[in-house]
Amino acid sequence: MPLLHRTSLATLVLLLAGCSETETNVALGTLERDRITLSATAPEIIVAEPVAEGTRVEAGTLLVQLDTTLQEAAVARVEAEHAQLQANLDKLQSGFRSEDIAAARARVESAQSVLLESEHELERIEGLIERKLVAQAELDRAQTRRDANAARLRDSEAQLDLLQSGARNEDVRQAEAQLQASAAALSAERHRLANLSVVATRAGTVDSLPWHVGERVSNGQQLAVLLADGAPYARIYIPETSRAALAVGTRMTVHVDGIVTPFAGTLRWIALEPAFTPYYALSSSERSRLVYLAEVQLPDSALDLPAGLPAQVELP
Repeated sequence: MPLLHRTSLATLVLLLAGCSETETNVALGTLERDRITLSATAPEIIVAEPVAEGTRVEAGTLLVQLDTTLQEAAVARVEAEHAQLQANLDKLQSGFRSEDIAAARARVESAQSVLLESEHELERIEGLIERKLVAQAELDRAQTRRDANAARLRDSEAQLDLLQSGARNEDVRQAEAQLQASAAALSAERHRLANLSVVATRAGTVDSLPWHVGERVSNGQQLAVLLADGAPYARIYIPETSRAALAVGTRMTVHVDGIVTPFAGTLRWIALEPAFTPYYALSSSERSRLVYLAEVQLPDSALDLPAGLPAQVELP
């Protein structure tokens, strides 16, 4: 074996042997905060980004404003349809105006007069027929006029009865159902309009604004990322050999790089299924072992610590 190759192998063995055995008593990881990802709900152009990355914001703060022109038009259209259906329902529930009923009654009286006149004309023609002074065709025409006028009278009377009795219950229920469907559609369109204003859903710090004003985004694309307020937690990898001794609520000591005094943390979550150890999480002798991803909540005294710092958690 070449001398250089033997030397390299010997060096690697010495480095591995030199790894501190005390690393087996700790779980390594980093400080993290809850990440809130806010995405686009429509393919629109970004017209405003009022806050900058790194800014602390309260819940409800506008982060990204998408163009609302098309959605405002959609809301206006549904509002107009809703108003029309509401007016129709009000008309059915209120009944017809007295002026409409009076006009219908006048049409009935007019139709009665016309029918009476046509009946008198028919009687006159019948008398002339008996004396053979007019042709049979005149009698036929007179009977046709009388029948047509009688039909007009029946139609006018039916219209008057309809106005006086008001709308049917079935028509009112149908109008109410149409109005409810319209109200639901209007609520949905207004919600879509509100979603074009991307606001912070909880207090935190703006970690990322990946798009810029003037760019068009697609539906579902990430628009903003928030790091939630509150103390961070340590995301660590617990060796399989230590899993049985831990449960949610277990008190654990957390060391953070650059901080002399350790923190008293609480195990807030641990995975049910194991995974393989990431290359950076444990010592070289343990990298092939199974581990459980876990989260250890730090106390409020760690409130100002930034995410990303390396952390070591003492294992029982």
